[in-house]
Amino acid sequence: MTNDKNVILSARDIVVEFDVRDRVLTAIRNVSLDLVEGEVMALVGESGSGKSVLTKTFTGMLEENGRIANGTINYRGQELTELKSNKDWEEIRGAKIATIFQDPMTSLDPINTIGSQITEVIIKHQGKSAKEAREIAIDYMEKVGIPEAERRFDEYPFQYSGGMRQRIVIAIALACRPDILICDEPTGNLDPDTANGIMDLLAEINETGTTIVMVTHAKDIVDRMRKRVVAIDSGHIVRDEYGDYGYSDGEEVQDAEDRL
Repeated sequence: MTNDKNVILSARDIVVEFDVRDRVLTAIRNVSLDLVEGEVMALVGESGSGKSVLTKTFTGMLEENGRIANGTINYRGQELTELKSNKDWEEIRGAKIATIFQDPMTSLDPINTIGSQITEVIIKHQGKSAKEAREIAIDYMEKVGIPEAERRFDEYPFQYSGGMRQRIVIAIALACRPDILICDEPTGNLDPDTANGIMDLLAEINETGTTIVMVTHAKDIVDRMRKRVVAIDSGHIVRDEYGDYGYSDGEEVQDAEDRL
């Protein structure tokens, strides 16, 4: 269920297969989905339902034994299924469609300082000098809620809590200035208060125009969002409407749409 206007990514009839030993397993089965510019979408389903696999097709991050066997993915007029190598994906992955994961340490380098990791991205994607990048990086750190950002600029990931690491990963993603931010279980390892803080931060990012895709099976997170909910079960989309994690009646759905 989408508004035909301002569709920035359109997936049609996507089939994803994996080679597992001597078998071919189908993880995504003829899925079609549109993302509208500036929306927040919760992609929900049980573990193994295919929700993370689907979003990996948007960034070319399927595992080596996986492939898109059928379908098209169009991002602003560019056919993403035609991209094959990491070099082909350079202008899309991170720069246009960024992903943050449940474990921030999968994205952070433990032997480099937090500041150097943010500035590296700013220099690469924004073309700034090292001095300019440092100032911008500290600003990003402050925006995502890192206290005493200038002092903590030269600290290492192990010196940050789990919630603070997740905020840093979000800062790095923002430095790429993406159109679409995919958040794959970003609050999964966090306590409720910290998780709520991350959700508040993502809401602020969405208000700047960034499209947010929240991959989650956390009912409380989805119920709090009250945005578009797309449910996947066994590789099929079984629900696409506005409301909460469960099925909403018509009045609740209309109320949610009115708040967007």
